[in-house]
Amino acid sequence: MGLVLEWIKNNGGADAMERLNKQKSDIIYDIINRSNGFYSCPVDMACRSRMNVPFRIGKKEGDESLEKAFLGGASKLGMISLKGHRSVGGIRASLYNAVTVEDVKALGAYMEEFLKNHQ
Repeated sequence: MGLVLEWIKNNGGADAMERLNKQKSDIIYDIINRSNGFYSCPVDMACRSRMNVPFRIGKKEGDESLEKAFLGGASKLGMISLKGHRSVGGIRASLYNAVTVEDVKALGAYMEEFLKNHQ
């Protein structure tokens, strides 16, 4: 815990972490919101997490074949652990502090490409 707190302090403190985490989650939520329903987030906008971004692909309740294809393509790009919780399904992007803005931009670019190729 001490090492984590020291890392946060050395990287701008809590305010900097808040700005960074908002920037990262905004990248993914913006793609979801602009996708005309291809990507959908089951969480009300006022309650959305900056750490875990759940979403479905293809329709509100998800399209299993599209989600499987998305996860397969992501895995080939080195993006792992995107599969949603077994009781909920779908996709879940975890954006904890170790995930960089560059990592999130790479996921965003993949989401945009997948949307273009499967919409």
